[in-house]
Amino acid sequence: MANEVQINQALSLTDQLISELDQAERQLSSARNWGFLDVLGGGLITDLIKHSKLNNAKLSMERVNYLLQELKRVLGGISMPGDYSMNVGGFETFADFFFDSGIVDVYMTAKIMSSLNEVRSLKNRCYELRSRLASAR
Repeated sequence: MANEVQINQALSLTDQLISELDQAERQLSSARNWGFLDVLGGGLITDLIKHSKLNNAKLSMERVNYLLQELKRVLGGISMPGDYSMNVGGFETFADFFFDSGIVDVYMTAKIMSSLNEVRSLKNRCYELRSRLASAR
């Protein structure tokens, strides 16, 4: 496989990835909870808090993408996805504030839950990779 230095670097990067994914998961879970509140009749304050949480999750996912690229560089042909982006974009954010209707709120909550599932899936793959790397050491 790889030499011990590469394995140690990969383990360190994997630990950093898991930490960032934990942070993104916490932020998305909180945004999801605020999204549920928004569906039940939240207003502008609810939207502001929800989108603040989403922005924090987006920043974590940008760090995750950087760490994934570093991990690929260290291990060469590792089979990890190359780029993760959140499923919530500019138009959705605009619509959530501008239209602020039940339909948009449900749509936003569904998008948040989809992003949360992707983060959890990637985190599980990182745990599996970490286990393989530790056993290769």
